[in-house]
Amino acid sequence: MAYRYYQQPLFSRRWGRAIKWLIIANVSVYIIQMFVGRNFLFIFGLVPARVVRNLWLWQIFTHMFLHGGLFHLLINLFVLWMFGKPIEREWGTSSFLKYYFTCGVGASIFVLLTSLNSRIPVVGASGAIYGILVAFAMLYPDSIIYLYFLFPIKAKHFAILIGAVAFLGGISGGRSNIAHFGHLGGLLVGYVYLKFPLWKYRFHPERLLTFLRLPKISLKRRKKYKTKAYKIEERVNQILDKILLHGVDSLTAEEKRIMDEYSRKEKQ
Repeated sequence: MAYRYYQQPLFSRRWGRAIKWLIIANVSVYIIQMFVGRNFLFIFGLVPARVVRNLWLWQIFTHMFLHGGLFHLLINLFVLWMFGKPIEREWGTSSFLKYYFTCGVGASIFVLLTSLNSRIPVVGASGAIYGILVAFAMLYPDSIIYLYFLFPIKAKHFAILIGAVAFLGGISGGRSNIAHFGHLGGLLVGYVYLKFPLWKYRFHPERLLTFLRLPKISLKRRKKYKTKAYKIEERVNQILDKILLHGVDSLTAEEKRIMDEYSRKEKQ
């Protein structure tokens, strides 16, 4: 990628807080998983039949921290580390984690809807990882990714490719240890989350009231949301929307300065 955001290499050695703790959590759970044994997978992995019939709802979340083997763990953490760092650097830790877990839970919903009676545990953070990949493609659409470390491909084309592979793998009906619909679910949920950010209304009361056409809040409460911090947050959201639609290169010098200052505050 020609443009280096925040004057830092895209794949610098700096670790974001979310990336660091997600890696620590996944490695820790994998070590526990090796000592506890196979029953651990059936209790904390995503077993659709148990979620639907026994309401083991925690599995929708906990399956993201389990993995089917060392290679499965390492490849997921490598992708999280490589592509998650620039995303967390731009969004901040809180927004990154919200997005990560939204994609992971979205992937589990897709798995449930496509295999309601399955008693085979589905494990892994791959759904959330696919969400990370589509976010990277939307933020840096023309950056180059080396497929299998050999073949250069643009990020936007790579996202389309992995989505097509997941869809075809899911509808093929063949036996596989890969939860293709989980991958596809994480990717699609991530795309919808970023392309149609209705979630913003949850965090901005005035927007929510406008959207629902409800009476305006009192003057006293309005002052609470008209602070300097709120206005900065509002401006940052507008810039993020611009990045998602037109890419980082579309930002003006003033917008880059605002994002740079906001990023530094998030890291403090």
